[in-house]
Amino acid sequence: MALSIPADGHYVLANAGVPASVLGEPGSGALKPVDVTIAGARIAAIAEAGSAPHHQRIDLRGDIVMPAFVDLHTHLDKGHIWPRKENPDGTWLGALMAVLADRQANWAARDVERRMDFSLRCAYAHGTAAIRTHLDMAPPQHAITWEVFEATRERWTGRIELQAAGLMGPDTILDPAALRAVAERTKAAGGILGGSSAVHPENPTIMRRLVEMAGEMDLDIDLHTDETADPSASALLSLAEAVIETGFKGRVVAGHCCALANQPADLALRTIETVAEAGIAVVSLPMCNLYLQDRENQHGVRTPRWRGVTLLNELKAAGVPVAIASDNTRDPFYAYGDLDAFEVLREGARILHFDHPQADAFTWARSVGADPAAIAGFAHTAELVVGAPADLVVFKGRTWTELMSRPQADRTVLRGGMAIDTTLPDYRELDDLMGQQ
Repeated sequence: MALSIPADGHYVLANAGVPASVLGEPGSGALKPVDVTIAGARIAAIAEAGSAPHHQRIDLRGDIVMPAFVDLHTHLDKGHIWPRKENPDGTWLGALMAVLADRQANWAARDVERRMDFSLRCAYAHGTAAIRTHLDMAPPQHAITWEVFEATRERWTGRIELQAAGLMGPDTILDPAALRAVAERTKAAGGILGGSSAVHPENPTIMRRLVEMAGEMDLDIDLHTDETADPSASALLSLAEAVIETGFKGRVVAGHCCALANQPADLALRTIETVAEAGIAVVSLPMCNLYLQDRENQHGVRTPRWRGVTLLNELKAAGVPVAIASDNTRDPFYAYGDLDAFEVLREGARILHFDHPQADAFTWARSVGADPAAIAGFAHTAELVVGAPADLVVFKGRTWTELMSRPQADRTVLRGGMAIDTTLPDYRELDDLMGQQ
């Protein structure tokens, strides 16, 4: 769907369907028919449909308009290595070992930089305005990747707002010297302290040390927690307890939290209540979790028995801030994906069952926009308000089912009120990095 945008950038998107949840009514699932006036690269007015006076009107006839997206959890440093390093069996452990081998063999600065830039061009074309990425920090990679990220963040200023979390495994967190080295480099880069743990006997110690280091360095926290089907995983509960016990005041995000869905009801409820008390936000990665989880078995290929995702609806009902995000793209942790946040919303509705009741479905428009923007503290708020930059995505669909039934490949992406080129980069650009001619 190609919209003809006036060259002076002063026009009205007339008869637009905008989710009330991004118009200052976060609990509403309604679509509001409005006229959105755009001038000077910003939203100049939002009025009842049919009421905006302007000679340059683009009549959308009820088509849906949403703010540019926010992708809270990605892995830009891993992206697009699948052609040279596949996951041998589709499992989480298979992914971990494949990435470790590829990182040791190939992650020089130029390799990481080119793949990062390719991923960002994909995200930008799909309509994303803000991204948080996790970056592998196993020394000496922390020194290489932070420099690449800092240069990339500067180069993409004005197009995609970037944040990064330094990702450490339990062994690094338990090593005081390594933990401090990563934390200091993270602080210097203006980053977030990250990590990963699931089934580990020292989870209380791991989380306490990481939270204390974040407090000492005045860093926010974003962790991979309990990315496993094993109900004995305890990182999420240990994290919440550590935040409460230390009085940590920074922002805290927990990603994945898959094991929560397999735990006994009383333990799951206790964990959810503790997470809510601690003020921790939870981000679910529905596509990647569906791909990786429940593959582990001893008898060859079988059909999975569960979807791999956390109790996101229950967390939200308990007052926990929640979001959904892309996670990996074309690497051993997820063979697919393109950093398309609308795809995440579309598939999330199917996987996480937040599509019913239909009357409330559009409250979840915030899950790839305003909610992760608030969780992360992005300048891009992903809400339609007067005075905000006119960073919008226009879809050819007037209802929830029309919107969700197609990939919306013909969407129009507006940045500063002007339509951008949504042509996606060609995979052939990366062939030389993959050992292909």
